[in-house]
Amino acid sequence: MTATTEPKRIVQRGLWFEEFELGAVYEHRPGRTVTEADNVLFTTQTMNTQALHLDAAYSENTQFGERLVNSMFTLSTLVGLSVAQLTQGTIVANLGFSEISFPKPLFHGDTLYAETKIADKRESKSRPGEGIVTLEHTGRNQNGDVVAIAVRKTLVQKKPS
Repeated sequence: MTATTEPKRIVQRGLWFEEFELGAVYEHRPGRTVTEADNVLFTTQTMNTQALHLDAAYSENTQFGERLVNSMFTLSTLVGLSVAQLTQGTIVANLGFSEISFPKPLFHGDTLYAETKIADKRESKSRPGEGIVTLEHTGRNQNGDVVAIAVRKTLVQKKPS
């Protein structure tokens, strides 16, 4: 490269519709370690007064023995962990979620790791230049236990011509 030559510039983005490969599994790294502050802030911002998230004394006497991370925080973080790799700048819209479950709880200090399987894709019938991609997100803690599963349909841009 000479002094007058501009370097090649690469902008991080998600995948265009054509780049999604059916059956491929993307592992999203790094993971996200959840703190007490994360949980309390999210829970109070969303007006969720559930004692299992906020009241340490109450939670000590439950089957869990401690406070649980708000499952909506877990879901939001699970999806968020996938954005840079899959949908940054290429998504048009979330079309909906289905089959959301939380097989095991997440606790303060746990690290959430995410992976996404491309379950389905098809061209949009009503929106030229876009396609619908079905993503199966799975969240695991640092021990490999599944703590969240969500199926999400997204509307994604096709690669510009």
